[in-house]
Amino acid sequence: MSDPLNPPKSAAEELTAVAKRYDRRKSSVAAGLYDPLNAAVAMAQQERERALIAWVHASGLAPLRDRTLLEIGCGSGGNLLQMLALGFRPANLVGNELLEERCAQARERLPAATRVLAGDASSLDLGSERFDVVFQSTVFTSLLDPEFQDRLARRIWTLTKPGGQVLWHDFTYDNPRNPDVRGVPLARIRALFPEGRVESRRLTLAPPIARLVTRIHPSLYGWANRLPFLRTHLLCWIRKPGA
Repeated sequence: MSDPLNPPKSAAEELTAVAKRYDRRKSSVAAGLYDPLNAAVAMAQQERERALIAWVHASGLAPLRDRTLLEIGCGSGGNLLQMLALGFRPANLVGNELLEERCAQARERLPAATRVLAGDASSLDLGSERFDVVFQSTVFTSLLDPEFQDRLARRIWTLTKPGGQVLWHDFTYDNPRNPDVRGVPLARIRALFPEGRVESRRLTLAPPIARLVTRIHPSLYGWANRLPFLRTHLLCWIRKPGA
């Protein structure tokens, strides 16, 4: 898939661009915007955790103790900590992160048995069909080159075991205030994983609205979130055919 407004880059060019996008984001995000003690952030995290528990049961993955999971773009390790809380064993989790600074933060926070690998996820040397789950959260929306998205999706699919799943969590709308990201709609997700069976769930109240209503009272998050068109993210589980 090509985009005439964003001609294909080499992998190195896109990775350099991604690092610059994250650097701009880090310097521009207001302090406390993603603080877990912020009511809007906490409500969104709790909503996602409930959705993840529902996914585990619906997918037949439980118990999680012997399942393996790789997270692409693990950041400072927050998602992997959540996976530990759900029941994955530290030795069965692997994180990958492009930015070395965030890798160091993840290694500090996570158990020693959990490996954190730095570098380009599309070139990960982990063999094939290694993981029950390959997880990405808000990575693809920072990849503005469609060719690189295709390349990374192919590598994710290769790393997933037959009968395993890609777990996708990302936003589906563009952010008009942030030109460094682009929403990924469900049709594009299906195109990235054409062999997969995709199930999806819309969640996460639009953050500006969430911040506004939770200042009044946290319970208003749930009321506003009843309107599906105000939910900005997709949680998808994409099953790979096989055993």
